[in-house]
Amino acid sequence: MANRKFTVLDLLSMELKGYNSLNLKCIAGRSGLANEIRVPDINRPGLELSGFFDAFAEERVQLFGRGEFAYLHKLYSENQTSTIDKLLDSKIPCVIFSHSITPDESFLAKADLAGTPVLQTDLESSEFSQRVFRVFNNVFAPRKSMHGVFVEVYGVGILLTGDSGVGKSETALELIERGHRLVADDVVEIRCVNGNTILGQGANKFISHHMEIRGLGIINIAQLYGIGSIREQKEVQLVVKLAAWDQNKMYDRIGTDTDTIDLLGVKIPLIEIPVRTGRNLPIIIEAASMNERLKSMGYHSARDFNQNVLKWIETSAAANTYSSADDVY
Repeated sequence: MANRKFTVLDLLSMELKGYNSLNLKCIAGRSGLANEIRVPDINRPGLELSGFFDAFAEERVQLFGRGEFAYLHKLYSENQTSTIDKLLDSKIPCVIFSHSITPDESFLAKADLAGTPVLQTDLESSEFSQRVFRVFNNVFAPRKSMHGVFVEVYGVGILLTGDSGVGKSETALELIERGHRLVADDVVEIRCVNGNTILGQGANKFISHHMEIRGLGIINIAQLYGIGSIREQKEVQLVVKLAAWDQNKMYDRIGTDTDTIDLLGVKIPLIEIPVRTGRNLPIIIEAASMNERLKSMGYHSARDFNQNVLKWIETSAAANTYSSADDVY
């Protein structure tokens, strides 16, 4: 669910471009633009116009296509407006007409009186439905903020985490210098889309592409390295935890076991990289990124290595057994 309430005015004023644009405008009921949209779904009110309100989803956005409009026009021509009045007097967030349809003046007047916003789009009903569902999936997605640096390395979204001062920003800066891209620094907002995808972006779009480097201050990555060095959002595909080297700790040296971290109910691969003087963290992270891409294509280096070692051991054991048998005779 969204952290704050999402209103009809928010839907109307969203800055969406290209194939995501809803092309909405308000043609009546402006006093109700503060109505809250609580459910990320739409309803086609054909049954309600015919008088069946037993299962009316009044908490949803009501979408009128050509079929609903034809029936609406028929009701007005026959002066049977009781169901229309009941619909508009319900606690619906808003009514949207597709195909640039403009309803009767009586409908608009009743909507103004009831404080029910009437919106209009030039999109077809099916196309509008697809786009508005994408908007709802984004707006109502579970989300939280995390401390870290989010970068894209060889097409893989990597979230760098660790204690303050461990070197996350400096490592990310070196990665950017090597041609990779920054998504967000310091505070990363993540959200779960479609139940299995974690998307990350800057918590504040105005400062997300700035970095704080101790001893240097705040720098603007886009200005220093060009617009190609940043991106707005990316799927979180790997979490890399940077931790100070602990000589008493046993670190994984094979990599056959895959650790994960739970982010909003989704398991994301986790790698812990110990930090100490002389280690080239950017190169290690680049290798981790390419290795993660190989895993996504079905190839697991560590497991393949382990299987080859086992085969070698079995072959050597068989050869030794055969040689020993020859010595007996």
